[in-house]
Amino acid sequence: MPIELPTPAAGLHQLTLDGLALHGWSQQNLFLSDELTLALADECRVEAAEGALAFAAVGRGAAQAVRADIRGDRILWLEAGRSDACDRYLAIMESLRLALNREFFLGLDSYESHFALYAPGAAYHKHLDRFQDDDLRTVSVVIYLNPDWRLEQGGALRLHPLDAPVNDIAPMGSRLVLFLSADMPHEVLPATRDRLSLAGWFRRRPH
Repeated sequence: MPIELPTPAAGLHQLTLDGLALHGWSQQNLFLSDELTLALADECRVEAAEGALAFAAVGRGAAQAVRADIRGDRILWLEAGRSDACDRYLAIMESLRLALNREFFLGLDSYESHFALYAPGAAYHKHLDRFQDDDLRTVSVVIYLNPDWRLEQGGALRLHPLDAPVNDIAPMGSRLVLFLSADMPHEVLPATRDRLSLAGWFRRRPH
């Protein structure tokens, strides 16, 4: 089966890169096709129903712990070959990795990603995606899998840009949000229904 890329892939990626260059973050509302968004959402729901998603921890090493009062999502890390939909998604992100490197010379050499499911009321308090003792995560990505989301259902991603007002982004299906991992504090606000997404990080090569 041919690999599915955003249409037109080059133009969509360039819009994403332009937003990152101008603001330190970027939003694209139709990054994935409706068909691929639904396939990934269905896979996430099936895995959740089978108990494959685990509550995410905060911290690293000996300090790592599940703290539902800080972070309430359940996650499942993706690997190539787990499903056709995931392989198509990972191929799209590989093309974005190459575009980011061409534009910004970031030295990104890998991408890691997981499903994330926030049950009603679950949230993630304000944080940065880069650990103090590990600076390899360079660009953060969220892609939403909620095609019928309504604004009144909540669940926004709240960005806290430096020297700019906060920006709430609703988790509409097929929408991508991308930002620099070290520079963008952000949080996930609670919702009134299950909120599905793919969270990912482009990682640079170690020095």
